[in-house]
Amino acid sequence: MGVRSQADAPRAWQRMLSGRRLDLLNPSPLDVEIEDIAHGLARVARWNGQTRGDHAFSVAQHSLLVEAIASHLDPKLARQWRLASLLHDAPEYVIGDMISPFKAAVGLDYRAFEKSLLAAIHIRFGLPAALPKWVEQHVKRSDKIAAYLEATQLAGFEIREAHRLFGVPRGLSGDGAGGLHSLKPLPPREAAAQYLRKFRQLQ
Repeated sequence: MGVRSQADAPRAWQRMLSGRRLDLLNPSPLDVEIEDIAHGLARVARWNGQTRGDHAFSVAQHSLLVEAIASHLDPKLARQWRLASLLHDAPEYVIGDMISPFKAAVGLDYRAFEKSLLAAIHIRFGLPAALPKWVEQHVKRSDKIAAYLEATQLAGFEIREAHRLFGVPRGLSGDGAGGLHSLKPLPPREAAAQYLRKFRQLQ
């Protein structure tokens, strides 16, 4: 058998609306644009689209929710770590939102790819490729609380089931917590615009 030529190799890049071509196997920070991320995340549905409302609850909205929770839990959280919480699911603008059971089935190769793309996104926007452990844990805690709120308000989970799967959310009382308890799916254009506004505020 002959050596496979580069021309015969499967395409491993995606063209973005910005005109960038993102190499999926070796993503470069230079090919990452926030407008592409906002546009893509606003069109990716959480919970595989199994949510109430006229629109899907998008990953863009989920990211905004995680940032709001992270900031609520720690009002003194530095702006860069708030930005990290907003970007925590940014790779999904390319790879979509796989539910956790499917990620586990796919295995470590998927996770390595996701981690590589997130590192490129972090570098593009002035964050360390790998976050400090305590920031990573804070974002994960906020992410889990967001999942609980989405599950119970939008995805049809009973409270007891959500407690078992996501834990009992703590720290959601006080000023500014009201909006966390009234989630409403937005049209993609509006979700993308809100994501971009928050990004620019944190930049």
